[in-house]
Amino acid sequence: MRLLALATLLVVWSSIVAAGPPQSPKTTTRAATTRVTTTTTAVPTPPGSGKKCTPSPRTRLTIMTFNIYDGGSSLLKVAQAIRAADADLVGLQEVHAEGVPCTADICDPANDTSAAYPLADLVGFKYVYEQTKKNDAIWANAIISRFPLSDPTPNDLGVRVHVPGGRTVYAFNLHLDDAPYQPYQALGIEYGDWPYTNKSDELVCWATLTRGPSIDLLEKDINSVKNLDAAFLFGDFNEPSHLDWTDAAVRIGLHPLAVPFPTSRMVASLGFVDTYRTKYPSVVEKPGLTWTPTTAPDDLTDHHDRIDFVYAKSKTLIVHDVGIVGEKKPDADIIVTPWPSDHRSVFARVSF
Repeated sequence: MRLLALATLLVVWSSIVAAGPPQSPKTTTRAATTRVTTTTTAVPTPPGSGKKCTPSPRTRLTIMTFNIYDGGSSLLKVAQAIRAADADLVGLQEVHAEGVPCTADICDPANDTSAAYPLADLVGFKYVYEQTKKNDAIWANAIISRFPLSDPTPNDLGVRVHVPGGRTVYAFNLHLDDAPYQPYQALGIEYGDWPYTNKSDELVCWATLTRGPSIDLLEKDINSVKNLDAAFLFGDFNEPSHLDWTDAAVRIGLHPLAVPFPTSRMVASLGFVDTYRTKYPSVVEKPGLTWTPTTAPDDLTDHHDRIDFVYAKSKTLIVHDVGIVGEKKPDADIIVTPWPSDHRSVFARVSF
């Protein structure tokens, strides 16, 4: 009888475990300048423990990168694109116009008024952080946000984002050197006084020399922050991804050869995931081209590519959605016309 009773109890307990805990509905908290969605699950008290399991709420954010082009030639349209993506946090590049002279070899930002502040006003954001240090990873960068920003990192690449709940979140914003530009080197397209090469290892070498020092600065800044709950990295990298220049891309004529580009691999080694390729692994089905809407796909003086990225890093990261904002379908998921930049923008909806 004892064995039968014990067996019966085991069957009942197994059915309870298999059914799982009861689910509570999602709850959403909104305030004037913040938006955070939290999801909690009611968990039963484990037998004999006397304690309740309390899950941590998830924070949901929409992250965006946007090279607004030459100081923002049409801030109203840039603001329209940011609102259309419903972004919470935006990494901006080229918030200043190009200085004079501006060539492939030498081009400093102009000493004009930053577009970041009027753009934040147009979007309805209260918080702006302009990255003012001079180094290889910054060219007229700024971050605008629904949430307060503080505590910049030593090399000015990142800033703390005060999301509701007190979690430690940092955003890093890069605009890397565009010369030499490896797609042009590979295709024999003139851009500065740089040699042409169609050898994969030589292209990797040139890319490492051009942008490796910037990623070294990024690594130092990331390591300066302790106990990160989440980090986001966005920007105009001026280099394709190793996930895109693949044999599959070569077979369909998307790219001329397979190249394991180093910058995207270095970013991955720091624990970041490419949100676009996480959602859309196939470069054949979803190339996600961000450069450039200003030339035709068959223009022999250019090459269309994905060089603008939103990366994310968290132990509990979920990528819910990603997309391109641009001038027309099928090149973009959200359409704004006329499009105000020579780059399409990228957004990612994530939780952690």
